[in-house]
Amino acid sequence: MTYGNMSYRTVLLIAVALQGLTQAQQNDPCSFASRLINELPVRVLSDANEAFSNTGNMTLLLLAGGASIAMHNSDADKNLNENFGRHRAFNDTADKIFDYAGSPWSHLGATGLWYLFSEADNDELNRERAWTTLSALAITDSTIFALKAIRNNDTPNGKDLAWPSAHTASSFCMASVLDEFYGPEIGIPAYIGACFVGWRMMDSGDHWASDVVFGGTLGYVVGHSVAAKHKQLEIAGFKVEPMFDIGRRPSTGIALVKRF
Repeated sequence: MTYGNMSYRTVLLIAVALQGLTQAQQNDPCSFASRLINELPVRVLSDANEAFSNTGNMTLLLLAGGASIAMHNSDADKNLNENFGRHRAFNDTADKIFDYAGSPWSHLGATGLWYLFSEADNDELNRERAWTTLSALAITDSTIFALKAIRNNDTPNGKDLAWPSAHTASSFCMASVLDEFYGPEIGIPAYIGACFVGWRMMDSGDHWASDVVFGGTLGYVVGHSVAAKHKQLEIAGFKVEPMFDIGRRPSTGIALVKRF
């Protein structure tokens, strides 16, 4: 990817973001920036504790880590990389598309816009879903880059900070969150897209297969854990909310609520 193309995409993303921010500020000036500073760090720590204190999640991550180590310390990574080199699947255009679409920065930018436009439309449900997605991405990205700094091994094409794959982790995190919130109709295409991103990272020589295996597992675990924690219970599109009646005959129950 050339510097010129990157600059053009960055300018375009900033322009769209400013448009969304202008609309959002008409309702609640600087609320997004305020939440980022005052609320997101606490939310991220709480959600990270939820994800990494779960025994099932840690077992899955340890298994993926063990498989990743075995692949890299044997000939598996090398053989797979040589096979990808002999049988390239992506042309230059497809390579650039999946490189950009799978970037953690693209996911963070798109989620920020999701939040801003939802706030401008007074769509509380999607605003909070975007907020949850930001937390999941922040956990995934910070964990990935911390591991990269610790491991600091080279990619097949000689770049630094190979393990784990940030593109793959972020893509599977997004897919997992979307799957939790919107079900398989959105989740399955998102997972397919994440798989293409992981394939592209190996096809281009930007990552070993072991980088993709662990990155994808981490993104899946964090995305599902964080989204499930904050997902609002719905039945047939109706929100499920508690109902209390303190009249002559006090009673409790649930109410199905839908905004039209």
